[in-house]
Amino acid sequence: MPPLRAPEHIRSTANLREFQRVMMQVVTRPLGPGNRTKRRWSDGRLTKEVVETFSKQNDRLSGLERIEIYNRMYWFRTLDSLYEDLPGVRAVLGQRKFMRLMEAYLVKMPSRSFTLRDLPSRLEKFIRSNAKLTAPHTALAADMAAFEWAQIECYDGAARAPMTPDDLADMPPSRLKMDVQPQLRLLSLQYPVDDYKIALKKSATRTVASNAVEEAASVKRVAKTVRRPKPKQTYLAVHRHEGIIYYKNLELASYRMLQALREGKTLPQAVASAGPRAKAAQVQAWFANWMQLGWFCPRK
Repeated sequence: MPPLRAPEHIRSTANLREFQRVMMQVVTRPLGPGNRTKRRWSDGRLTKEVVETFSKQNDRLSGLERIEIYNRMYWFRTLDSLYEDLPGVRAVLGQRKFMRLMEAYLVKMPSRSFTLRDLPSRLEKFIRSNAKLTAPHTALAADMAAFEWAQIECYDGAARAPMTPDDLADMPPSRLKMDVQPQLRLLSLQYPVDDYKIALKKSATRTVASNAVEEAASVKRVAKTVRRPKPKQTYLAVHRHEGIIYYKNLELASYRMLQALREGKTLPQAVASAGPRAKAAQVQAWFANWMQLGWFCPRK
């Protein structure tokens, strides 16, 4: 529980921590009617009484009006960031349900990072743990959240020098270990969210191009013209090439093989994890394609 008021004086790190906790609580509280700071505190006191323990009036604004600027900035900026980063989740849920989800998410899991980039990092888990907020599309919304977060991670994830054929030649196959590029993300999903997102982009391009004056209305129509996908087990690799994000469908066997390599298994062990149905020619084709894409790097 945060303190009931800020300390009168900052004389220790404990006092400073108290002050920071009270101010954080005020700034991150959900907005009230009219997108204004709520006038009542959670215990029934006037919010003004809490705020004025650390925010004083000046010649233009009261203490509450001054802190309200930050309260509104926090919510407008964080919601705007999530709105921009999660167009797929928006399409799955619709605008109103999406915004209610985001507000609930930020209340339970406020930003703990210096960058807005990390805001969606815990959204998939939150959706699965709070199914009522996204019913009846919880599984699809969670898959889409995982997919869109994977793209964010991939976009600025680390990349190491890829392995070359010479690297492979220097090591006996029985002892050969390789790593998967840090920026590459492997996903096991219940829905083909990649196809759905491509369809959304195509629909948006057509709709906005033909209704340029009514852009806001056009965005709302996009989700209606693209049906939500039916369940279909989907395995994806989200990867970056020359600064552009791509997603590639995988078979279960190839997904297992890549996971095994990422876990540090030797090449023979990874091939074995693909299962008996994976033919030698098939595995060779996958491996050649992945080498060409630069997915492998030496294991540290």
